[in-house]
Amino acid sequence: MSFSCKNYDYNDDKCLMLKQECIPGRPGCVLEGRIALSETLIERIKELEHKKGSGSQKKK
Repeated sequence: MSFSCKNYDYNDDKCLMLKQECIPGRPGCVLEGRIALSETLIERIKELEHKKGSGSQKKK
């Protein structure tokens, strides 16, 4: 990644705050709304939301 964040664990490539994969700008990220996202990051966030949505549908 080409940024610096106090919540980024360089050893595991994870967000220490969210305890998940680091995707800058994702919901809950300290950078959310403060940075312009690339198309690649937007796609990763959409995939994450899709997985989250399908996971909750399976629990019904």
